[in-house]
Amino acid sequence: MTTWMTILGIVVFVVGLLFSIAWHELGHLTTAKMFGIRVPQYMVGFGPTLFSRKKGDTEYGVKAVPLGGYIRMIGMFPPGDDGKLQARSTSPFRGMIEDARSAAFEELQPGDEHRLFYTRKPWKRVIVMFAGPFMNLVLAVVIFMSVLMGFGINTQTTQVGSVSDCVISASAKTDKCPAGAKDSPAKAAGLRAGDKIVTFNGRAVPDWGTLQEQIRRTTGPATLGVERHGAKVTLQADLIENKVARTDGHGGYVPGEYVTAGFLGFTPASGIVQQTFGQSVDRMGNMVTQGVQSLVQVPGKIPDLWNAVFNGAERKQDSPMGVVGAARVGGEVFSLHIPPEQRVATMLFLVAGFNLSLFLFNMLPLLPLDGGHIAGALWESLRRAFAKVVRRPDPGPFDVAKLMPIAYVVAGIFICFTLLVLVADVVNPVKLT
Repeated sequence: MTTWMTILGIVVFVVGLLFSIAWHELGHLTTAKMFGIRVPQYMVGFGPTLFSRKKGDTEYGVKAVPLGGYIRMIGMFPPGDDGKLQARSTSPFRGMIEDARSAAFEELQPGDEHRLFYTRKPWKRVIVMFAGPFMNLVLAVVIFMSVLMGFGINTQTTQVGSVSDCVISASAKTDKCPAGAKDSPAKAAGLRAGDKIVTFNGRAVPDWGTLQEQIRRTTGPATLGVERHGAKVTLQADLIENKVARTDGHGGYVPGEYVTAGFLGFTPASGIVQQTFGQSVDRMGNMVTQGVQSLVQVPGKIPDLWNAVFNGAERKQDSPMGVVGAARVGGEVFSLHIPPEQRVATMLFLVAGFNLSLFLFNMLPLLPLDGGHIAGALWESLRRAFAKVVRRPDPGPFDVAKLMPIAYVVAGIFICFTLLVLVADVVNPVKLT
């Protein structure tokens, strides 16, 4: 049964992946057609074509390798300086430029002169290239908000999970009470596992974050309003200062860092809690921030990936993960012994996270990514505006094709990194904890 559920989880993730790719390319397609650009192909996947059908002047299809997708637009790059396609040069860099320019015009048909991508105003090109990543962002936001507000997420609550027997510093390497240790303020006050703290010093505490903040700000006497077996109980506690783990501001803790703050001495219980709209927006903001930070940190994680593949080192939980690794995690999600609705919610979170990553990654201002074309259009706009201000001749379209040598280098780096992640996902995968 576990094997079948794992296979089902992988299949569900792959379907979600294909939909995300198709959704991304749909953004490019619809905006390109809206601005009158001819689009010969709309494809999901790479490699051999499994299915295709032509409607109007666009061929729609699915290819064998579900690792991406694309649309082909006529005239992605402007002609050469003489207004024509240049002959093939012996220079390898010039050859890259001319090959890219040739590909942009290889399907040019009569009447296409006014349907070329490069002839559109820069702001229109920005919209066409931004529409794909934006579709992924929209899908990520819709899924995240639906899960957070509809299903809820596993989070710490104001219910008491366990009470500390004594006062121990968070930096201590043991959780056993040393001889002569004082009882924790929570134990001395009579707090019990299962109690739900509803007020602190007369103020309502709707969530764990609020309660934690008030506890850390307080030393000395405090009044706890508690619900115990349906009855309301008032407890008097005497909080003390203690060394506690530093929080990261997002509900987690910073490993190895401590602060001195008020200490009560209990561990909160966790549960599935539906989030309010405001809480959901706040969590979404944190996810985007963490996504940007993770993207910036990727180069620094390459040595750990290399060691995990070739030196038998432990694969870290925050290690970069590719499509194969994510599909594997999707299989593990469906095989977990948790309620079905939690499996669905976790899978949706996985797909939403993939879409958020697609958005952030594609917004990098590097060719051949969408962000590279956006940067080229913006640069052209600035260049033309500057020429107009200083009364110089219009410099014309910015020739993005001249950046193709850099694009090939970037693509090569991406391919090598993708292969390293792929091997790591196979031989030393990230596993759910």
